[in-house]
Amino acid sequence: MMLVDILEKKIDDSVYIIAEIGQNHQGCLELAKRMILKAKEAGCHCVKFQKSDLPAKFTRSALAREYVSENAWGKTYGEHKEYLEFSRDQYQELQAYSRQLNVDFTASAMDELSLDFLADLKVPFIKIGSGDANNFPLLKKAAGLGVPLVISTGMQTIQTVEKIVKIMAEAGKLDYALMHCVSAYPTPPKDCNLRLISMLKNRFPNVVIGYSGHELGVAITQAAVLLGARIVERHFTLDKNQKGSDHRCSLETHEFKSLIAAIQRFKLTKLPFDPDAIISMLGGDQELAEALQYNGEKKVLACELPCRNKLGKSIVAARTLRKGLKLQLTDLAIKVSEPNGLPAEAYFDIVGKELTDTVYEDEPIAGNMVKL
Repeated sequence: MMLVDILEKKIDDSVYIIAEIGQNHQGCLELAKRMILKAKEAGCHCVKFQKSDLPAKFTRSALAREYVSENAWGKTYGEHKEYLEFSRDQYQELQAYSRQLNVDFTASAMDELSLDFLADLKVPFIKIGSGDANNFPLLKKAAGLGVPLVISTGMQTIQTVEKIVKIMAEAGKLDYALMHCVSAYPTPPKDCNLRLISMLKNRFPNVVIGYSGHELGVAITQAAVLLGARIVERHFTLDKNQKGSDHRCSLETHEFKSLIAAIQRFKLTKLPFDPDAIISMLGGDQELAEALQYNGEKKVLACELPCRNKLGKSIVAARTLRKGLKLQLTDLAIKVSEPNGLPAEAYFDIVGKELTDTVYEDEPIAGNMVKL
């Protein structure tokens, strides 16, 4: 499998291309199959979906909140997400169809139950999305499964990325990749900060670095490859005008074909190129130049805050916790919460700390509720 060869650094002249179907299938199995076929025809090596166990990923209040949006598939956010979720049987059918077409099939694990689900499905690798890059318990569990991992780093600081690498090292995990990513849909060119690919490659020389892009068009993703990204992931759609928030920043079939054709023309063994050479090679315009500007150390960007506030994970009570309790790991869970609580990366920091207020099951633990 090409991805494994890239992760094991057996090859350095190829780029593994992932078509992120995500939930652009509109909850329709036949549309999902059509998308798999079109992604394969475009030249993609892998099709990827998103797997969630909704009560494990979201608090009850997050699922119950009213969802008023032109993109909504239900009256509440829970109904909306349930509409877009495929069953085990449907996943197995899509997996079998992908195998028939000789294209890799996998999904992002959006919670621990979904991680188990995908491991049982024996996918060739598991994606950990940006929303869980600071979910250290999930990462620790994933690192012990014996399955290759691809980990996106949107909405995270360099300190969190260093923690990810430390978790992998402590588990003896070598077959994983980090994806430079900005969680803004679409991402403005000035916020793409592609030079972070070079920074990640230099800081973590033993780790394969890829790029998961949400910008419009393909030129910036081409530049990411020329900087040394060895895995590329872009959202995929058959029609950008379809209902759904991800379609606009997705690539249609002809765009994926164009991207893959360009990558195949690159002399990858001569990589990486410097930004000025990349701009010259790609006939770059102002937007490409902005994407290649170095904008400083990796941090959470202002353009990522809407996504982080909506889908970032918080620490919540796994059961009702009384005031004065000294917190233990079994008292805590990590979920998308409404409202937000302490961010997931604080999970291990608050173990042993005393609660200053009672917190009921599935409710967020805020910073002022813990004696730090």
